[in-house]
Amino acid sequence: MKHVSFFLLFLVLTGTIVAQTPPTTWQEHWFEHNQLLNRKFYDNDVAVYYDNDVSASVTWPYSFAGDVWRYTKSVYGAFGSDPHLFAIYHTNKYSGGHPSTYFDASHDNRNVIDVGPGPWTSGAGNDLDITTHEVAHIVEGASKGIKNSPAFGIWGDSKWAEIFIYDVYRGLGRTSDVTRWYNLMINGTSSFPRANTYWFRDWFYPIYNAYGGTQTLNRYFTLLSQYFPKSGGQYSRSMNWGEFIHFWSGAAGVNLKPLATTAFGWPANYETQFNQARIDFPFTYPNGAVTVYKDCSYGGYAVPLLPGSYTLAQLQAKGILNDDISSLRVQSGYKVTLYWDDNFTGATLLKTADDDCLVNDSWNDKATSVVVASTVTVNAQAPTTATGRTPTDESATTVKALEIYPNPVRNELYIVSAEDLSGGIVSVYDISGRQVLNTKPVSNRIDVSRLASGTYTLIFVKGGKSVTKRFVK
Repeated sequence: MKHVSFFLLFLVLTGTIVAQTPPTTWQEHWFEHNQLLNRKFYDNDVAVYYDNDVSASVTWPYSFAGDVWRYTKSVYGAFGSDPHLFAIYHTNKYSGGHPSTYFDASHDNRNVIDVGPGPWTSGAGNDLDITTHEVAHIVEGASKGIKNSPAFGIWGDSKWAEIFIYDVYRGLGRTSDVTRWYNLMINGTSSFPRANTYWFRDWFYPIYNAYGGTQTLNRYFTLLSQYFPKSGGQYSRSMNWGEFIHFWSGAAGVNLKPLATTAFGWPANYETQFNQARIDFPFTYPNGAVTVYKDCSYGGYAVPLLPGSYTLAQLQAKGILNDDISSLRVQSGYKVTLYWDDNFTGATLLKTADDDCLVNDSWNDKATSVVVASTVTVNAQAPTTATGRTPTDESATTVKALEIYPNPVRNELYIVSAEDLSGGIVSVYDISGRQVLNTKPVSNRIDVSRLASGTYTLIFVKGGKSVTKRFVK
């Protein structure tokens, strides 16, 4: 009987392998494409096809396209039942590239990137960028099993792809490509929605850098799949600007209206749309350093916690029950310690980043007391101000989730906060404690071009609250 069972299992496995083996040739039949493609490589995740004019010496897509697709699936989940990305390369044909997803019969219901004109011999720079760019479109058009991209009319062909490419290079550990891409994107401008819009610098990079990185990108598509209108397995309409900002606020876990105002402006129709979106799609984004959730995957109640120590009684006063926390979000620059027992006793679990389910740590529904603290430390040689006071991060009076970038900086330092920066004061001190800059910010950019090279301390003060950050010039 065992022999029969093993034989049946072999047949099942063999059938699965045969069913998923990409064809050796593939005739294009879309747009102006009519090439006969030849399969050059395949594994469990990618199938690479060339037309007859691509040099046989080009082999880098075999590993790179597969790495990009494997990373993409690890972040956003599966894209249909066939695990393969079908990566098509042309030489001396077509000016750019296009994607298709498993929803599209035009490309035989496969996840496809089709790029040209080549010759693809460098395996670097734009060769990598255009490959990854087209995968970004598959993500926006087919994530979570739903077709279409409601935000395409807002971010167009490239703006989502810019942060997606940055994240992929980081995820794959391609340090030189991370730096190269960042330098290409950081000063790039667009005329939409207004002249001199810095999509990467003023919108996507601050969100990514300050509010959760990769997980925030994925949360946007998760929220979209949960809340945005659908019909027949696809999104039924495009989103407006207010909805766009609301959904990204939900993904970031913080109200991004101040950031959007800096990046895009804030006309009256944005305000109207934003307020309506918060009614139509009732997810929240509390402004805590840490937000704890009753259920895994950030479900159930959501309670924000500012830096501080919370006994069981204090947690219960905020609506958090004993042994009831299942997931949590941690803002950049903060950490949370969960305690098994009351009054900060018993076993502990430290988290410095989001965790969508504490089951994996055997900590689901176990926390009884909690400590939230900043990860910023001030060493014994911290500079003093002109009044003799040592700048420190004061959690009791801290400004909400303020971050600065780039660090190190050359000419302009960017400040991102959940709070409006207007009315505040920025002071910068050198290593000796001498004040070298004092200004009231009119935007989120501070000119530090005149500062000499060295280590500096920035203190932002507004309404009795303050926060301290270090940066290198």
